[in-house]
Amino acid sequence: MSETTPVRLSAQVRIVGTGLLGASIGLALRSQGIDVVLADSSPSSVNLASDLGAGRPAQSTDQPKIIVVCVPPDVTADVIAAELSAFPEAVVTDVASVKLSILHQLQDRGVDITHYVGGHPLAGRERGGAISARGDLFIGRPWVVCRDEETPAWALALVEDLVLDLSAVPIEMTPEAHDEAVGLVSHVPQIISSLMAKQLEGASDEAVRLAGQGVRDVTRIAASSPELWIQILGANKDSIVGVLENLQKDLADVTNALRDVDAPGARRLIAEEMAAGNAGVARLPGKHGQNRRFAQIVVLIDDRPGQLAQLLTELGELNINLEDMRLEHAEGAQMGMVEFSVIPEVRDTLVAELEKRNWRVA
Repeated sequence: MSETTPVRLSAQVRIVGTGLLGASIGLALRSQGIDVVLADSSPSSVNLASDLGAGRPAQSTDQPKIIVVCVPPDVTADVIAAELSAFPEAVVTDVASVKLSILHQLQDRGVDITHYVGGHPLAGRERGGAISARGDLFIGRPWVVCRDEETPAWALALVEDLVLDLSAVPIEMTPEAHDEAVGLVSHVPQIISSLMAKQLEGASDEAVRLAGQGVRDVTRIAASSPELWIQILGANKDSIVGVLENLQKDLADVTNALRDVDAPGARRLIAEEMAAGNAGVARLPGKHGQNRRFAQIVVLIDDRPGQLAQLLTELGELNINLEDMRLEHAEGAQMGMVEFSVIPEVRDTLVAELEKRNWRVA
């Protein structure tokens, strides 16, 4: 948080659940001097998060103004109901990645949800637990805030203040729209990543050694917790199944075309499916939410200390603003490949300048 950015929250914040997200929220808020109290069904988890600086253990005299529930989806509704009952003056929000099923559970129980505002930060890491928590986890990340007609403006404003103090970007959505959206952009990609990674389990050592950045990109999120994802997928099954059925049809079409690639129309079908993928990728927002494409440059660097730092320093000297960057190691060689994205207008000039400085541009 910048020194010039004022802290919006001044009241006590209670965090229930001290895993990755809960502890990360606590670290970010404590760094701004906000009083954070921690609760968890596991005392050792509370103590670990407290030792890491995410807050202090909850006490019976606490009077939180806002409560953030950070527990697994299958018990989120139970904990929200309990917190609303225990602290009737507080606003309760959560971080669960499904919203509609939780709302329905609360409504079916007759819980007064006037002070409940659903939330979902689209942020995380491959490893969970408080030990993996980071205070900067939410910077620049979307944070969906769900409201209904009965949500008081002051309660919504309090949750949005929390989101802004975490340097996240609040986005208002209905629970229905949220679940449909994350089914497409988060939950189905998780399934695809896991199923692709499953194919590697029986692959030969020779095949795995050929793995480059492409397969690593596709399978990066496959290392996530199966126990957590069973809960998420089950809670959002209605939104997920439709996308999977569309994928199933597309896969069947491409598979059939490849079985007889010389058949009339087979190559055209494959080309159209690949082109449709290009069009879909173009819709993904880039830096600062911009919907534009960038030019890629690949530079070869030696695998020794200081090479990457030197390259980045010289890019700064050339007044080049990187839009994105990734690093890949070369198989069997003491070198790596740095791929970075820049605006198309500077690509040719930059390549010439790099070669003039003896960088090897692929």
